[in-house]
Amino acid sequence: MTDTKKLRELVEASGLKYRFIAKKMNLSPFGLALKIDNKNDFKASEISELSVILGLNEEQVSSIFLGKNNTINGG
Repeated sequence: MTDTKKLRELVEASGLKYRFIAKKMNLSPFGLALKIDNKNDFKASEISELSVILGLNEEQVSSIFLGKNNTINGG
């Protein structure tokens, strides 16, 4: 489950608009909002693309998309 609060904080800190991010990801702004709000799941490719757009590191990706104490390698 996506950590909505953390992800929204990072989007705000980036200065990017949700519409711009959605367009880069080939999503509608509404579609992106559904994913951020855990109404729809992010695909692995979308997580990867979003991490590039926002400049997220592996720890941030793990924390947001895999849970606070999980890592991408399962540790």
